[in-house]
Amino acid sequence: MKIIVTGGTGYIGSHTTVVLLQQGYDVVIVDNLCNSSVDVIDRITQITDRRPQFEKVDLSKETPTNNFFQQHQDAAGIIHFAALKAVGDSVKWPTRYYKNNLGSMVNILENMQQYSIGSLIFSSSCTVYGQPDKLPVTEDTPVQKAEAPYGNTKQINEEMIVDALAANEISNAISLRYFNPVGAHDSALIGELPLGVPTNLMPYITQTVIGLRQKVSVFGNDYDTEDGTAIRDYIHVVDLADAHLVALERLLKGQNADPYEVFNLGTGQGNSVLDVIKSFERSTGLKVPYEIVGRRAGDIEKIYADTQKAENILNWKTTRDLDQMTASAWAWEKHYREVIEKR
Repeated sequence: MKIIVTGGTGYIGSHTTVVLLQQGYDVVIVDNLCNSSVDVIDRITQITDRRPQFEKVDLSKETPTNNFFQQHQDAAGIIHFAALKAVGDSVKWPTRYYKNNLGSMVNILENMQQYSIGSLIFSSSCTVYGQPDKLPVTEDTPVQKAEAPYGNTKQINEEMIVDALAANEISNAISLRYFNPVGAHDSALIGELPLGVPTNLMPYITQTVIGLRQKVSVFGNDYDTEDGTAIRDYIHVVDLADAHLVALERLLKGQNADPYEVFNLGTGQGNSVLDVIKSFERSTGLKVPYEIVGRRAGDIEKIYADTQKAENILNWKTTRDLDQMTASAWAWEKHYREVIEKR
């Protein structure tokens, strides 16, 4: 059975592709490689002994996207990861984010309708909640005004899916609102590898400790939290990849209760930025040089998930703790710099 994975050479997409291949699915990755490398395909193949098909396409452009779907109209479903994703960058370049993240969804939905591709798993985000009034957030927590254009694109993408379902343009969809993915595959062959300067905490930590960066900037220590730094719900990327498989099979088997379902994916526990730094130091025995700087535009104070719905309905829950996340992230960073980068 063929599954299209958009953004499949990226961080979460590559880990999900591994899980799909290991479960026997045929995977077609479509990616424009704006923040990833085609070399990931070789490493996915090394892990799974199966090679996904790859096509370089910018899904925000109508004609190339239509040509791609014409070639793969026999796909049973789509997992849509492809998007620009840095909160801070979206504040600096909002138009770029709207053009890419919204344009690609329009093109995907149009082609799903044209070729009767029934099932869509959407890579959504906890940013749709903005700064919630009450924690933990459930799937019924009111969606607040987004703090940054990135979060707004996720909100609008979800609205687009709901409207397409209401008009019977597509059949079924699940939005997975996940929190903060970190960590790497146990093989240390794939992990988070942003091109240029990282905008996420974990790769900035690992790149600092390995010597590529001078120090980690902790954006604000005056939040209303125990240590003053912002709190997030960090989830291991392999746990997250497993959830995408479960959600996809729910749709393919017709087990979904409604045409549109939403699930939070997190651990249900909030950790501060300093908690993550301490975990890294504990799990690796290495010191993290850091400094406190001013708050970053677009950041919220704290958020973490209520995960009961995913646990009860998807029969899914996380299995890896914060120390496992930080240790695997460091194993990946070391292996990449010492082995993969030098090939």
